[in-house]
Amino acid sequence: MTNTAPSFHLKRIGLAAGALVFSGLFQVAAAPTISSTKPLSGPAQIIDGDTIEIAGQRIRLEGIDAPEMAQDCATALGASWPCGRDAAKVLGALTYGRDVACDHRGTDKYSRMLAICYADGLDLNAEMVRGGYAWAFVKYSVEYAGTEAAARASKAGVWQGKAEAPWDFRHKGWQAAEASAPQGCAIKGNISGNGQIYHVPWSPWYGKVRIDEARGERWFCSESDALAAGWRAALSY
Repeated sequence: MTNTAPSFHLKRIGLAAGALVFSGLFQVAAAPTISSTKPLSGPAQIIDGDTIEIAGQRIRLEGIDAPEMAQDCATALGASWPCGRDAAKVLGALTYGRDVACDHRGTDKYSRMLAICYADGLDLNAEMVRGGYAWAFVKYSVEYAGTEAAARASKAGVWQGKAEAPWDFRHKGWQAAEASAPQGCAIKGNISGNGQIYHVPWSPWYGKVRIDEARGERWFCSESDALAAGWRAALSY
């Protein structure tokens, strides 16, 4: 079926549609984690629809949850569109050519900074929810619940058709993977030219990765276990 994915609302943010495709934006080099409670600012590199990186610090946008990179959603006519990848492109368009400033709100168990981030004064967290490219992550914060309600009412982004919440998508992905994984440990620890990389079941590359334990590759039961062993998460792009 023809993909009739929604527009990215680029007129509102003052960017041409062509800004969605730009060389190298999504390539993120490995760097040490920076531990700080001070505001962090600079050019942002996009990891996915709710995660960025500034100066080597991985930052999770607080209070929102975007579709996973491998996730598809439905249009109003029932066609499929790659809402996870499109969410990342929208976040890229919102930050392209701008310094991003992030207000530290804590740190999660994966050593990522939790933050509300701004590009030229625009609240990126709110904008992703407003455009229908992220859910309000009410399990942890109700700050964007009203913004989500307005997006639902206007059928913006994922709300134009049937869409699965990203936490449900991750849960189902884990359940399916752990059924065949050794001892239910479904995270794949792969060794490549990029080093020791782990892939979660909802990663776009998960199905293509084969574990060769003779090479030192292994399975992990949780992301925390993988991080503690010195492995790092696979990039979304």
